[in-house]
Amino acid sequence: MTINKHRARLDEILALAPVIPVITIDDAASAPALARALVAGGLRTIEITLRTKAAVDAARAIIAEVPEAIVGIGTVLSPADYDTAAKLGAAFAISPGQSPELLDAAASGPIPFAPGIQTASDLIACVTCGFELVKFFPATQAGGLPVIDALSGPFPSVRYCPTGGISEANVAQWLAHPKIVAVGGSWPAPARDISAGNWSAIESRARAAAGLR
Repeated sequence: MTINKHRARLDEILALAPVIPVITIDDAASAPALARALVAGGLRTIEITLRTKAAVDAARAIIAEVPEAIVGIGTVLSPADYDTAAKLGAAFAISPGQSPELLDAAASGPIPFAPGIQTASDLIACVTCGFELVKFFPATQAGGLPVIDALSGPFPSVRYCPTGGISEANVAQWLAHPKIVAVGGSWPAPARDISAGNWSAIESRARAAAGLR
């Protein structure tokens, strides 16, 4: 798949809902039920972060058992992580940052990729490799919306999926920005509800998040 096709596919995926649930999961057995609750609430696109030992098995289980879900792999830090995401059959990969090696691997790889950025230098590296939809992380801590406003001048074609410090309290401000395609956040599926198997609460939060735009 060419980088242009990657970009078009990532646009489609992130446009499906205004919020991408960012999931850190400790029990792969609960992953399909979690995914069903999110999908039922209107959030089909789900990011499973590579932060736990259960992450790969959780993503594999969702892909196999919940075909309505569109699974992305997050916390992709290396070409090996990107390769793991592709071999799992993930729809996309996303990273909190970027490196020359990771950008090169993803630019010629089989699934779409959203690199992470904070600075103009980060964006130069990404745009040079053909990536124009990026993750802004950690969004609030890195300066928030004023940073996106400032970067939009020299990088008018770039669009963002910010993650980090975004919550129910401030998400509307982020989504109102014309350069933001979607936001990532953990609040639709907090760890306490995942651990408790409180799927109805997660479905309710997902429904509220899906209706934000």
